[in-house]
Amino acid sequence: MIQSMTGYGKCVVEYNGKKIHAEVKSLNSKALDITARIAPIYREKEMEMRQMMQQKLERGKVEFVLWIEKDDASVVAPLNMTLLHSYKLQIEQMQQELGLPQPEDWYGTLLRLPDVFTHNDVEELSDEEWTYARKAVEGAVDELVAFRQQEGVALAKKFQEKIDNIATLLASIEPYEKERTGKIRQRILDALEQNIGVDYDKNRLEQEMIYYIEKLDISEEKQRLTNHLHYFIETMKDGHGQGKKLGFIAQEMGREINTTGSKSNQAEMQNIVVKMKDELEQIKEQVLNVM
Repeated sequence: MIQSMTGYGKCVVEYNGKKIHAEVKSLNSKALDITARIAPIYREKEMEMRQMMQQKLERGKVEFVLWIEKDDASVVAPLNMTLLHSYKLQIEQMQQELGLPQPEDWYGTLLRLPDVFTHNDVEELSDEEWTYARKAVEGAVDELVAFRQQEGVALAKKFQEKIDNIATLLASIEPYEKERTGKIRQRILDALEQNIGVDYDKNRLEQEMIYYIEKLDISEEKQRLTNHLHYFIETMKDGHGQGKKLGFIAQEMGREINTTGSKSNQAEMQNIVVKMKDELEQIKEQVLNVM
């Protein structure tokens, strides 16, 4: 069954006091276009993550985010006790040498000095942590694929409805088509008798009318359009990856509908053609979302 290119997936994995969040969403695109925002510790694995997405997502404009949510204990920066001890000794030495009073608030004085909080900004990615992070990425991508498949079922149902509508409208043309032939013949005869008023070769006239009516015949267009409708449904059943092919078939359907409209010199037939164009336009809009 077909898949949509639109979807969203998310997965959260806990590891060593922090939560690893992976989110991925996609929209329709002619090719695979991945935009990634990755926490610094995992950037060395960016190419591996892109390869994972390329294998499973194939097409679409993809936005991928991998970030870390740490618990309060790990977020709080520890005090640099060695540096605090050194600051205190220097202040006491300065107090003795300059004859200054001791600070009234040692805590406030020391904690305002530079670099007393230790920030471990540089982290190394362990194999164990990457195993957990990879599970988060795979989970988000798999959820996106499941979302695409679900959307694909809805699209297939919509396409089937629109194809059936076009087939019904096409069948409704036939009564007007037969009626039109008689009207064309009578209109030509009336024009000859009323406006020209001379004798004419009826055999030659019959030949000319046959030629004229054949030029307006839409039997071939109807047959080709019917074939395209069947081919569209069969292509949907071939599975995902048929989006471009379905787009080409829709273009051919439009070609036959347009030709039918140009040959339909009757109001009722032209109204039906307009309705078929409306149904086809909705198919073309949705085909852009098919992978």
